Amino acid sequence: MMKSVRIYGFAAALAVFVLDQLTKYIVTGPLGLVVQNDSVTIAPIFDLRFVKNIGVSLGLLSANSPTMRWLLVLMTACIAIGVCVWMLREKKTGDVVALGLVLGGACGNILDRSRLGYVVDFADLHFGEWRPFLVFNVADAAITVGVVILLLRALLVRDKNPKSPAPVEKKFNA
Repeated sequence: MMKSVRIYGFAAALAVFVLDQLTKYIVTGPLGLVVQNDSVTIAPIFDLRFVKNIGVSLGLLSANSPTMRWLLVLMTACIAIGVCVWMLREKKTGDVVALGLVLGGACGNILDRSRLGYVVDFADLHFGEWRPFLVFNVADAAITVGVVILLLRALLVRDKNPKSPAPVEKKFNA
């Protein structure tokens, strides 16, 4: 039974990884967005915009040198290994799937940074000039959704306590 739960997590990780790499290929290949900030408007509130992300979230830990690039790869790989170990130990299907989303996203971004030296970001959600998010990709979205699911489940979902067995009556011989 436990092995089948793990399959959901690894399936989610594989699906995120493949979708992430496919969308990055479409943006940089057939659509030809390869110059920083080149964009195509998809909807009034959504553009595909090519961004070379050399850092992590919010521009932290920018990899301005090869050493920093590989340190980010190493750090992200360590996090991915930790998530994988957690996923292998987790028993709750919802948490396993959420961890799979995080793992797949981390692997997609690790491959980009290893192969290209940066992570390809392209999803630009905006309302006029207001951009509530940085430009992101499928991997980033999956990581965010996975973490939010884990947090919500930790805060809102309570395990059902198994019913306590009825107390055993002790009979005394008088």
